Parts: sequence; structure tokens; C-alpha cells
Amino acid sequence: MEIKRSGSQPSRQGPADYFTGTVQINPLVETEPPARVLAASVTFEPGARTAWHTHPLGQTLIVTAGSGLAQRWGGPVEQIRTGDVIWFSPGEKHWHGASVGAAMTHIAIQEQLDGNVVDWMEKVSDEQYQG
Repeated sequence: MEIKRSGSQPSRQGPADYFTGTVQINPLVETEPPARVLAASVTFEPGARTAWHTHPLGQTLIVTAGSGLAQRWGGPVEQIRTGDVIWFSPGEKHWHGASVGAAMTHIAIQEQLDGNVVDWMEKVSDEQYQG
């Protein structure tokens, strides 16, 4: 058994190459092989969002505070709120982030495949973000 005490893992800013706006990433779960799961609590300030990306084994988001937006490639921009659980299939191109006027926090859960957890793509334009 291993207990990671609250505040014992350093937070980091979401890198500007992969995020628009202010994003704080707080690691929750980082396993060693053969386990593959990774999880983080991610807080997006109003208007902040990820770039388009995919996950080789999919991703689950659990919205824990606020309201946000999510979109899969070719689909409409969807509102997401506290308590919502969102699943993106393996390889599904998508983005997610806060709404224009409110912050949003979610827990992001994904698995590594051959050491890779995410493939980053182009940034979400303001036009795409606003639907």
C-alpha cells in the first residue's frame, strides 16, 4: 500500500504548447508497469482549454467543479457540468476546457500504451471554441 498525502505531489501549469489560457494540473495517480493508469485533477480558468488531442486507450473525465465545454471531432460543442462523466474512445480526436464565464475542474483518467498516454495536435481556434 502507498499513501500519497494531499499536497505532497507538486502542481504544474498546463504547457502553452498544449493548452490555451491558464490550466493547473495536479497529479493524482501515476502507476508503474505493468499497471498503465494515470489520473490528474485539472483546473481550467474561464476560457482555458486543451488543444485537439487523442488518447491511445481512451480517456474518462469526471467533472468535479464548475462548468465547461467538450467536443469530439465533427461533433457539436457540448456543455459539461459538475457530476458529468465523459468518455472519449481510443483515438477519438477531442478537446475540453472551461466555459467562457466559469472555471471548471475535472479528474482525467487515461492509460498508457507503450509509454504513450496522449497525442497532441493543433490548438482549438476561438471560432471552434465558441461553437
